Amino acid sequence: MPNRVVITGMGVVAPNGVGLAPFLEAIRTGRSGITHHPLLAQLEFSCQIAGTPLLSDEFIANYFSEIELRNFNSSGIMYGVIAAMDAWRDAGLQIASSEEPDWDSGTIFGTGTSGVDKFREAIYKIDDLQTRRLGSNVVSQTMASGISAYIGGKLGLGNQVSSNSSACTTGTESILMAYERIKSGLATRILAGSTSDSGPYIWAGFDAMKVCTFKHNDSPESGSRPMSASASGFVPGAGAGAFVLESLESALARGARIYAEILGGELNSGGQRGSGSMTAPNAMAVQRCIRNAVQHAGIHASEIDLINGHLTATSKDSLEIQNWAAALQRSGDDFPYINSLKSMVGHCLSAAGSVECVAALLQMQQGFIAPNINCEDLNPEITSIISASSIPRIQRSHPVQILAKASFGFGDVNSCIIFKKHISA
Repeated sequence: MPNRVVITGMGVVAPNGVGLAPFLEAIRTGRSGITHHPLLAQLEFSCQIAGTPLLSDEFIANYFSEIELRNFNSSGIMYGVIAAMDAWRDAGLQIASSEEPDWDSGTIFGTGTSGVDKFREAIYKIDDLQTRRLGSNVVSQTMASGISAYIGGKLGLGNQVSSNSSACTTGTESILMAYERIKSGLATRILAGSTSDSGPYIWAGFDAMKVCTFKHNDSPESGSRPMSASASGFVPGAGAGAFVLESLESALARGARIYAEILGGELNSGGQRGSGSMTAPNAMAVQRCIRNAVQHAGIHASEIDLINGHLTATSKDSLEIQNWAAALQRSGDDFPYINSLKSMVGHCLSAAGSVECVAALLQMQQGFIAPNINCEDLNPEITSIISASSIPRIQRSHPVQILAKASFGFGDVNSCIIFKKHISA
């Protein structure tokens, strides 16, 4: 019989809060973490605002040794390690001894890029004929699997240790991949999540594509406007989210606190066919992904209380709502509550799905719906499909038993997870 899979630990490094308690307060109150970045203005970016986690040197020193921080230059690995170690501690787990790894525990932790600033540093040294001065940690900070390698070593993990990468679906994909491994009995617990580097070398390509807003450089907190009629593009962000997934049997045996059970999910692609392309979703595939996730979870669409959408504050927001309504066969006043964390943190790219899942599960655990800020002027194309009451603009106390989370990414890839609140016996 397949194992049931639950989440027993979480960690987050977000633009509006580092750690669960500050992050929870931020999403409850609708506090934005988006600020103006003088460097982006200096580099003549059109979009000069972004969401970046605030970390002091003293705080970072709690997670990395002095030796590890020597010549360290990878914001993504830093964010991911901090979120991962916090999740491990939050789950009440111990770090494996120095003698033998924890064979039952592993990590699947994703990223879009790794150590872009470290790569730039290395390129300049090579061009200046200083290859021998690169040091010994360039490879570990720039290889795609650098994040999972760091986490695996920090925690002494002896099961699968690997990184996934699937654009903006990376975070939700990592959770589903971990879910399948535990469900099949190949691991007892997996630390899943994703991270994203911050800075101009990550965000420049999106600025060049003109998909980022340029209208709010003087009012950064109002710049990210999912589902708004005045949305003018996304705001780039960065951070990391992490989760300890384990079998229900293991969690109960050690008396762990359980955030939620994963009922099922789906990963698919539109194949860049039909309406799909490298940058646009195939509506048929999106709807199929949502429908299959509901079917695999063994629930009825009418049971979903809250959707945490992908909703990036671009022209695709109304299409996403249309796809949800069609897939669930729910519209108008029958549509569930829906929100987008991106209104507060921007689009954290490869970290988006994991940071947003932390926010979603905190809402489930605490029994509230976080506000969608900056959408006072709801997009009429959206309100022609669903009721405005489904899009809360202030915090609402509301029990959440079943939650659907979806992410969609470049390459026409899709993911959807169904979570259920765990009720202790």
